[in-house]
Amino acid sequence: MTILITGATGTVSGAVLDALPGKDGVRVLVRDPAKAPAGYEVAVGDLDDPATLGDAFDGVETLWLLTAMGPQAPHASMNALWAARRAGVRHVVRMSAIGAAHDAPTRNGRLHALSDVELQASGLGWTIIRPAFFMQNLFGSVTGDTLYGATGDGRFGLIDVRDIGDFAATLLTDPRPHTGKVYTLTGPASISLAEAAEALGEVYGRPIAYQPVAPEQAHAAMLEAGLPAWNAAVNTEYMRAYAGGWGDYTTPDYREVTGKDAHTFTDFARAHVDRLLSGQE
Repeated sequence: MTILITGATGTVSGAVLDALPGKDGVRVLVRDPAKAPAGYEVAVGDLDDPATLGDAFDGVETLWLLTAMGPQAPHASMNALWAARRAGVRHVVRMSAIGAAHDAPTRNGRLHALSDVELQASGLGWTIIRPAFFMQNLFGSVTGDTLYGATGDGRFGLIDVRDIGDFAATLLTDPRPHTGKVYTLTGPASISLAEAAEALGEVYGRPIAYQPVAPEQAHAAMLEAGLPAWNAAVNTEYMRAYAGGWGDYTTPDYREVTGKDAHTFTDFARAHVDRLLSGQE
């Protein structure tokens, strides 16, 4: 069985690769072969250009489909599904987004809903994963002894990207039991950033305060940091939604499929002290 991993140079697909049982039978799709993860079969192609995908998809049985966030995401997903059908791919595990729906409060969620429906109508075997807010999104949010965030007092079921990788690897190695299912992945608890700051303080042995910032301020900061305007605007839409309680829930999906408990935020903080407090005194 050949598994094709798209988005192979990114954080989430990197976690998927780490969680797979080995490198044999795993092919990675990259635009630049010099950036391909070491030790895997490499296919050069671009989901935005369907003419580049034929050889990349040839012989593939199972596809991990992850598209970059942006207004072109449905175009990339459409091209991947077309290539998959032509190549005889049997099953697609698609990375969607938390709360993806036609009435989602973010453009990203509404675009993912379109691609989810397209996959469901494709005639291919499919499974859809909709992960909650990534714990890794908090990298760079701590300055000194303060955690800054624009989600107000909202609680949400943050998930460690490592758990997304484990979950996806379980599906990719044995997709049949998961055919036609949509899984929403959260961590074990729905917490606020104030509670996250308290957990950070317990792990690092000093108080960490939470400082809410207005979504407009966060938007300006993302633009100043060089984030594309569309991404900054959509991230701000998510912040407003989370601040309003939109993500305040957890699901049992991770444990029911993997048989394990997802990492807590404290687990994450212990594992990533170097990233969370990088450059702090």
